[in-house]
This record gives sequence, structure tokens and C-alpha cells, in this order.
Amino acid sequence: MAPVLEKQLPGAAGTGDKNNEEEEGQNLWSSILSEVSTRSSSKLPSGKNILVFGEDGSGKTTLMAKLQGADHNKKGRGLEYLYLNVHDEDRDDLTRCNVWILDGDLYHKGLLKFAVTAQSLPDCLAVFVADMSRPWSIMESLQKWASVLRDHVDKLKILPEDMREMEQNMVKAFQEYTEPEDATPSSPQRRAPTGGEDEAIVLPLGDNTLTHNLGIPVLIVCTKCDAVGVLEKEHDYREEHFDFIQSYIRRFCLQYGAGLIYTSVKEEKNLDLFYKYIVHKMYDFQFSTPALVVEKDAVFIPAGWDNEKKIGILHENFTTVRPEDPFEDFITKPPVRKLVHDKEINAEDEQVFLMKQQSLLAKQPATPTRGATESPGRTASGSPRPAGRAGQPSVTSGSPMAAVKKPDPNMKAGAANEGVLANFFNSLLSKKTGAPGSPGTGAVGAGVQGSAKKTGQKPGLTDVQAELDRMTRKQDSMVSANNIPPPTENEA
Repeated sequence: MAPVLEKQLPGAAGTGDKNNEEEEGQNLWSSILSEVSTRSSSKLPSGKNILVFGEDGSGKTTLMAKLQGADHNKKGRGLEYLYLNVHDEDRDDLTRCNVWILDGDLYHKGLLKFAVTAQSLPDCLAVFVADMSRPWSIMESLQKWASVLRDHVDKLKILPEDMREMEQNMVKAFQEYTEPEDATPSSPQRRAPTGGEDEAIVLPLGDNTLTHNLGIPVLIVCTKCDAVGVLEKEHDYREEHFDFIQSYIRRFCLQYGAGLIYTSVKEEKNLDLFYKYIVHKMYDFQFSTPALVVEKDAVFIPAGWDNEKKIGILHENFTTVRPEDPFEDFITKPPVRKLVHDKEINAEDEQVFLMKQQSLLAKQPATPTRGATESPGRTASGSPRPAGRAGQPSVTSGSPMAAVKKPDPNMKAGAANEGVLANFFNSLLSKKTGAPGSPGTGAVGAGVQGSAKKTGQKPGLTDVQAELDRMTRKQDSMVSANNIPPPTENEA
């Protein structure tokens, strides 16, 4: 009997293992069917909307087009429409997220009724765009567009209990924020359910937190953060200025329970992070990026992470400003620089300039000067030199009467000689050496011009000296002809 029992025992054991395998197989199939059923009921929802607000030129259209994967250089009017393709690789599911961009002119705010209705409001996310290249306008812009959205939501016919539920969901999401794990998936994935969420400690909200609850997620995006370097160089911005701006924006975010992110399309900074945070908030995708507050041009603060105590760290570095000072008093708008165009001055042609000077000199009465231009036959006072005493030294007197000038009886003859001298020097100033002499030059002009024609150059100094000597001899002869007695020493 023993051998028979030995044969039966293995058989009995094999039957038990088979039953266990069947049970495990049934459990496996049940789990697969349950997972498939769960996946079919948790497909990516359609009809999600992103509402984008901001000033003209703030870069809101360029930012959203960049997320779409297109270079959008055309700006629309009124209410623009784009869409983002959202892909869930875990379930191989694809959907579209609507993007509505409101024009920067408040005149078009009434068009929001086509993008946001009472039924679509729970599926919306609001994005307020602030231009970092114009930091002095950031807070005014945020307040203005938040007020526009608030007024529109108040006009929607939403049941009070539905609105209250939306606001409570916002409070809950803000309070239940936890730091993400270190895992950094390369693509958006749906968040896996985690246990122990009910045991999480929920902290109460601060006094200034979610005081303006819109019932929908809000995200503040600062664009053109590459302008930080320009602000430092051209407007003398320091670390204190950027900390002051960040402090004001973060306190605004607390009021609306919003997240904050600094981006730059030009440098492609934080664009991928911006997209991942959007799909995380709207489709519950897994998100694993913690808050980033070290770099002043790449700040990221998720909704629920911040509080007034953390913002107070920025205030510790303030030296010339206080946290409660008005924003526009410290972040001032630079004065508008008027473009002053300097008048272009064209230099006058040198020949035209010389002709004008020649004509002016001809109109003025010729007055001989001391030195080379003074007639050798005249004294410094303009009176003729006594005849026969040209080589004798003049007798000076210490009496005051020596400086008294007597009237010249030959003033007419002297004026004629001065006219000859003026015409002679005018001929020297003229660049055209071959031109006929001016009136009144007589043989003098002809002699000078003749020598200029031969040599092709201006008259030399020797010719001038010879002409002056000839004029001196002529003047002395004219004085002798008039029989003017020479003055005595007392008269001199």
C-alpha cells in the first residue's frame, strides 16, 4: 500500500496547485478588466478652455502659439482662437485644449461671452500675462484684467451652490498642495492614485490668501524675462527692484490662489515647464517640478506653495524701500525721450565763400593797416611823409602835442591811392589769375596779371615789393608837385 499512497500524494498536490493557478488567473483577468473599464471612463476630457488676458504687445499670442508649435507672427483683433494638442502617452489618448486670447483693448471685453459660459466655466483656466520689459505697468495690468474676468463671472447665471462648490475646490487644491517627488518624467503622464491622502494635514489659509476666489485655477505668466539685463543696464535696476516686483506679484497670486511663472520665448526659458503645469492643472497629469525662486528671471511658484512668510524672505534684502510702499513709487516709468534730430549743416563751397568775401571787401572803404599792407609813403597816422626826408629818422617829441593829428590837405589824393591799394590786394585774393583787372587798377593790375599768366602761379613777394616801391615814388612826386612845405619839428 505504501507505493500506492506515494503515487496518490503527488496527484493530490498537483490538484491544489491547479486550483490556485486558476484563482490567480481569474484575479488577473478581473484586474485587467477593471483597469480597462477605468481607462475607458477616464479618457482625456474635451472642452477644456484656457483664457488669456494681457496688454497689447505683452507677448500673449506669441507665447501660446509657441506652445502650439507654430511661429505666430500675426496678431488678431477682438478674440483670437488657438488650440493645444494634449497627448496622454499612458493611455495613447489625444485631445484638444481650446485657447481664447482676448484683445488688449477693453472695448472687446464683451466678447468673453463667446468663450466663457456658465456651463464651461468649471473647465476653464485663466492666464494673466504681464510684460517684464515694462515692469512699471505689471500691477496695473494684473488688477485690470482680473477685474474684467471677475465682472464677467459675476454676470454669468451660475447657481450659488455651484459657485460655492467651485470655490471650495479651489481652497482644497490650495491647501492640499505637497512638494512633488524627485521623479522627472520626460512627458506628461496621468497621476497615479496614491494612498494616505485623507491623512494629509490641511493648514488653514492666511488672511490674504484666496480673498478673490474666482472658482477656477489662475496662473500669472511674466513674459519677456530676457529683458532683465536691459533693465539693469539702461534703467539701473538692482536686485532690490526685482525682489520688490516679485514680492508684489506673489502677494497678488495669494489673493487669487494663482501660480506664478517667468518665461522668455526669445530664450525659450520655462516654456516646457509652462505647458506641463497647464496640463497638470487641467487634466491632472503628473507634475514633479518644485518651486524655483533662486534665479530672478526664471521664477516658478506653483499654486499652494507660497505664503506670506516665504514672501517675507524677499523683504529682508530691502534697504531703500519698504514692502508696503506703493508699487509705482519705486518702480517708476522712465521719462519719454524725445528724438531730437540735429540739423545737417552743409559746408559752403570755398569758391563761393571767397567770392562773397571779395564782394564784401570791395564795398568797405579800404583802410591800410600796419605792416606789409601799410603804404611806404605814409606814416602810421595816414599823413604824407615830408618830401626830401624819406631817409632821415623822424624826430619824436615828448610833448602831448606830438600825438595830435593835423588835417591832411591832400585827402583826395590819398583816398585815390587807397582805392588803388584795395583793388590791388583784391586782385591778389582772386583765384582766377587770368581774369581782367578790376576797374581802377590800371597798369598795376595788367602787370601783375601778365606775370601770373607766364608763370601760372600767384604773384610772388618780390613783385609786390616792386609795385609798392613804384607807388611810393609816384606819391612822392605828387607831393612835390603840390608844393606842400615840410612841417617843422614842432608841428610834427
